[in-house]
Amino acid sequence: MNKLPGPLRVHPTNPRYFADASGRALLLTGSHTWDNLQDVGWTNPPPEFDYEQFLDFLTRHGHNFFRLWTWEHGSCPMKAYQKQLYFVPTPFVRSGPGVALDGLPRYDLEKFDPIYFQRMRQRVMAAGERGFYVSIMLFDGWSIEEKNAEYGSPWAGHFFHRDNNSNGVDGDPDKVGDGRATHHLRNPAVTRVQERYVRQVIETVGDLPNVLYEISNESNGEAYAWHNHLIDFIHEVESHRPMRHPVGFTVPYPGGDNEKLLASGAEWISPKPGQDQNDPEIADGRKVILDDTDHLWGIGGDRYWAWKSFCRGRNPLFMDPYTSKSIWVDELKNWNPDDDRWHSLRRNLGYIRHLAEKVDLAALTPRGELSSTGYCLATADDAARPTLIAYQPTAGEFSVDLSRVRTGLKLQWLNPADGSTSEGGPIGGKGKVTLKPPYAHDAVGYLHT
Repeated sequence: MNKLPGPLRVHPTNPRYFADASGRALLLTGSHTWDNLQDVGWTNPPPEFDYEQFLDFLTRHGHNFFRLWTWEHGSCPMKAYQKQLYFVPTPFVRSGPGVALDGLPRYDLEKFDPIYFQRMRQRVMAAGERGFYVSIMLFDGWSIEEKNAEYGSPWAGHFFHRDNNSNGVDGDPDKVGDGRATHHLRNPAVTRVQERYVRQVIETVGDLPNVLYEISNESNGEAYAWHNHLIDFIHEVESHRPMRHPVGFTVPYPGGDNEKLLASGAEWISPKPGQDQNDPEIADGRKVILDDTDHLWGIGGDRYWAWKSFCRGRNPLFMDPYTSKSIWVDELKNWNPDDDRWHSLRRNLGYIRHLAEKVDLAALTPRGELSSTGYCLATADDAARPTLIAYQPTAGEFSVDLSRVRTGLKLQWLNPADGSTSEGGPIGGKGKVTLKPPYAHDAVGYLHT
């Protein structure tokens, strides 16, 4: 049974967050990794991804959300290693007639591969049973063009390449050598196939309460009209169904423009960084912001960033190297998924979620002016039960402004190094109060009635 009350909707009084079916404001946070839907590797078929182990991993770290990745191409010739990378299964059957560029049968764009959609449903259901909300990625900008010289161009393995499908669909009508045109609206034949695929995804998981949708991961900056068309298309399809789910717009790369995301019809966005990726901008409530390290660094971030993001009214997410030996990125970049920096970040996403569930999250807004650190969530000045969460990213004391608080507060410290808490005693008086953390590193102060 799915344990989660849903589907989610934007909270009516604090639109920085989603509300579940009970109306409770909910912080979404967690890790995601590249092959959690399709198996990826150097052999065909690739080694099977251990999905249950992945859910165990997220559970241990106290997460409640992840992106379910998809890749549009079934194979890719990787320049750096002079060998082929495979992505299995794909949305369309490879039944021919004819042979694709990778030596396998061509795709039939009129026939969906039931294995792909069965796996999607099974994985979303399994996630719901374990308490996870899941964003279904529908398309991927890294599948249509070369964005990194080491990876090479995935277009030769894409089902919209004219030589890879038996339906005569040409995703590169201008013969430029990539598939950027498929994330536009220029080719009605491509758009029709994409709409059929999106509708099939909705029919596959649209009755499940733990679903969100993401149009595409990092399409290029020419794809805004295409994104908005598909956002509207999902809204229209779901308007005739019992459940409606939030739709997301993740920032294009290259050519990202956060203002265009904010102006879209999406319920949630994942923006690019502002002036300083280590200093998240304040969420103003125009959209729910899923603050994803994928669009800030690729792989990056740390626990300090996660707490700053939370205190700025955002929902922090981590693009996780994880531990899978099938992930090609380990070979290309020599990233160590067991670096303690990542362990600490994963744990702190869980600590953040636990704290968010202790408070009335809907009543909290970013109020950096109330802490000398600039990182603070707090209730309104006239709140009957005032609450303040302040983050100190360095060692040392800091101050909080309690001049408008009409009652005494209790102080609890949270240690980001291990998640332990300790009582700091009652806090009386008005005006600015100096707090002295009991740790020789960063600290979280939680003041409440």
